[in-house]
Amino acid sequence: MADFTMRAAAPLSAEQWGSIEQIVLDVARRVLVGRRFIPIFGPLGPGVQTVADDEFTGTGQGVVSGFGDEPGAIVQSQARRYVALPIIYKDFRVYWRDVETSQQFGVPLEVSTAAAAAAFTAQAEDSLIFNGNEALGQHGLLDAPGRTTVPMSDWGTMGNAFRDVVGASEALLRAGFFGPYALVVSPLLYASMNRVYENTGVLEIEQVRKLMTAGVYQTAVVPEPTAVVISASAENLDLALGQDYTVAFLETREMNHYFRVFETLALRTKRHGAICTLEGGPPRPAAAGARGRRGRRPRAGEGEQEGV
Repeated sequence: MADFTMRAAAPLSAEQWGSIEQIVLDVARRVLVGRRFIPIFGPLGPGVQTVADDEFTGTGQGVVSGFGDEPGAIVQSQARRYVALPIIYKDFRVYWRDVETSQQFGVPLEVSTAAAAAAFTAQAEDSLIFNGNEALGQHGLLDAPGRTTVPMSDWGTMGNAFRDVVGASEALLRAGFFGPYALVVSPLLYASMNRVYENTGVLEIEQVRKLMTAGVYQTAVVPEPTAVVISASAENLDLALGQDYTVAFLETREMNHYFRVFETLALRTKRHGAICTLEGGPPRPAAAGARGRRGRRPRAGEGEQEGV
């Protein structure tokens, strides 16, 4: 099979390739949010360009019978479509003199451009997961058709965040979507939960975490104010992964060397009602550099603080 990453053509030693690979993976793991709670299907391989995306029917409660002959609805696909696994990528440049310096003097290769490319690629992945992509005809968590919705109050008032999350989890539970639940919010909403809850001496976010056992996360790829609760189980949704994060050599031009951090991935939602968006909250001022629905332009390395 051909080496589509063209690594043999790059003027890098095995040690230098290793340093680039390591920083790319380290940054991606730190920045990514969606992968922290959404199950992964794959990897399927770099040649897989589409994947089946089924919507289930027959998802009611199972049958209890002494002899196993009672009728019951069968879990099956009521609709199947095929979604593309888009290429998510960011290119970076390594100067030829940095490569020569590393090889001549045995010092580490300067890989900060690779780190920045990995961060921007991770943010593009999360934007696809949460916001979707209209050009590709793919919905995200925030605009999934048939999702559950509940009203959102002003989280500037103490206790409202906790009460709203309770309401979202109750709505999911009543609809038959069980835990573990994950909460993802925009940065200002995340900050608003970091205050002492009433007279308990405990931060409000800690009270929220007791309900959201799959984690509480923030991401800057969504607009303010955004909050979504997800029943994070494989029967509800997953991420179809073709090629996981890797680095390819592109070319040498004007003596400098060009590379690409890339992956292929798509969100598959099998039961749209497992996503609960909190809607109707008060508007918040957009941060500097805001770009419409997708929120402000994030800086390299910016992402969720909680570990996986």
